[in-house]
Amino acid sequence: MPRFFRLLVDKDALTDELFEFVTDNTPWRNRRPVVEELNDFAPGVIYVMENMILDGVDKKRYVKDYVDAIFDGSEDTDVYMT
Repeated sequence: MPRFFRLLVDKDALTDELFEFVTDNTPWRNRRPVVEELNDFAPGVIYVMENMILDGVDKKRYVKDYVDAIFDGSEDTDVYMT
C-alpha cells in the first residue's frame, strides 16, 4: 500500500531533547514537550528512554544510535509505535 504521509524528523534535535530527558534528575522530566509529543505519536520511544534511565545511560551516542535506528527512513514504523 502506498504511503500518503511522510514523517519528517529532525534527528539531531530529537536526540538532544531525548538525551536531556534521560539525564534530567528532576521530577519534572516527564513534563518536557518532547515527552508529550512522543506519548501521542510514538509512546514506545519514551518506554525505551525510561529504560535507558534505569540502565544509567550517560552518553549521548547511545540515544543517537537509537534515534538513528528507529527513524532511518525505512517503511517499518512498528518499531517505535508500541
